[in-house]
Amino acid sequence: MKKIIFIEPKAPGEHIFTQFALPRIGIFILATMMRDRGWTAEIIIEDIHGINYGDFKGADIIGISTITPTANNAYEIADRVKDMGIPVIMGGPHVTFLPEEALEHADYVVRGEGETSLMRFIDAWETDSDFSAVPNLSYNSTHSIVHNPQQSFEQDLDRFPSIDFSLIKDRKPLKVIPVQTSRGCPYDCSFCSVTGMFGKKYRYRSNEHILSELRSYKNAGKMIFFYDDHFAANKKRAKELLKSMIAEGFKFKWSTQVRADIVNDLELMALMKESGCHTLFIGFESFNPGSLKEMKKKQTVEDIVRAVEIIHSFGINIHGMFVHGFDQDNRESVRHTVKLAKKMKLTSAQFLLLTPFPGSEFFDSVSERIVFRDWSLYDAHHVLYKPLQFSLYALQKAQTYSHEKFYSFPQMVKKIFRRRWLALGISVYARIINRKWKKTNRKFLKTLSNLSWENS
Repeated sequence: MKKIIFIEPKAPGEHIFTQFALPRIGIFILATMMRDRGWTAEIIIEDIHGINYGDFKGADIIGISTITPTANNAYEIADRVKDMGIPVIMGGPHVTFLPEEALEHADYVVRGEGETSLMRFIDAWETDSDFSAVPNLSYNSTHSIVHNPQQSFEQDLDRFPSIDFSLIKDRKPLKVIPVQTSRGCPYDCSFCSVTGMFGKKYRYRSNEHILSELRSYKNAGKMIFFYDDHFAANKKRAKELLKSMIAEGFKFKWSTQVRADIVNDLELMALMKESGCHTLFIGFESFNPGSLKEMKKKQTVEDIVRAVEIIHSFGINIHGMFVHGFDQDNRESVRHTVKLAKKMKLTSAQFLLLTPFPGSEFFDSVSERIVFRDWSLYDAHHVLYKPLQFSLYALQKAQTYSHEKFYSFPQMVKKIFRRRWLALGISVYARIINRKWKKTNRKFLKTLSNLSWENS
């Protein structure tokens, strides 16, 4: 029996979610599909298992999925695996946009969604055929690199199987179960590469297909995370799913990503609460109107404030995500954003740095201003390009300042008096992570300081 091992490499450094590893869902679908066609399939999540190259012996193919901050590590793993004589096929957002870079380390690259492409690739592999008919595939031929044509996005997501999480190495249980109900996003924010990977139109699984998967976790005592870029984009569909979840009597709690405009439908909010919604992850991005316009967010500060008030009225936690570093940002806008985030009593928050990810409109627009192209720094926690109103060092300090203020000791005391125990626990953890980050990044901070001094 042929064997394929899928690997999700680890990103360097620590952040607020370090202790809550949430694997990306793509390799789980691919591994399940390979199992269904008779191969032995195994998944290794480096954040959970580490990497032991002895585990790869006997594998016929190694598949590696990578995002930009894990790319350097992914390439190192690929190089080691190829030295063992095992072919490597890579996929994921980073190599989708930089396939020629990836082919310096891998034998094959799948650009974009991989389900159909991998099956066609395996068809050719098993019959010793050439790969010219495999859509989305890039590979080295005798004289040049070949990029096969990109296929259109799969519209029927029900074609793909429900995930078999037992394929994870040692069957180590996940703390949070990822479930995806849709793909794509029409908003096309300038700093986001989602549309390049999954398209600008929403595509959905049917509710029955989703429910058949969720029934596996009905009494498992797990937290479910709906891995959609905007879970409630189609409010009618979302309400139908939530009503079905309530009718099924699911007891698990769940979280997901949404936009602030979900509060325009109070029936939807009520159904979310009744069906077990625990936390909503919302990209507020900024309280600077100029920055919101610059990023094409299509929301206002007033929209954000109203959304938080309504969500809180339903007793649902909010994890707010903010981004510093737009050209419209300055020291005052950063202070204002942090001040308002504290005032809104968010359960938790992340203050990230604007990152020019390959594949995003923003990457192209600031290419000449990018200072660092070490992919391991592309984790939204390191300054990478020069904005208009900050020095490199000042922008980096703006991020650490934001976390220090939001998770300050006085803020923690307020949480104690308000009995907000979850928010308090996250605050303690976030303060520890912030201190660790500054300690492990002393050299990087020194480099930023020197560069800022030289350019002043």
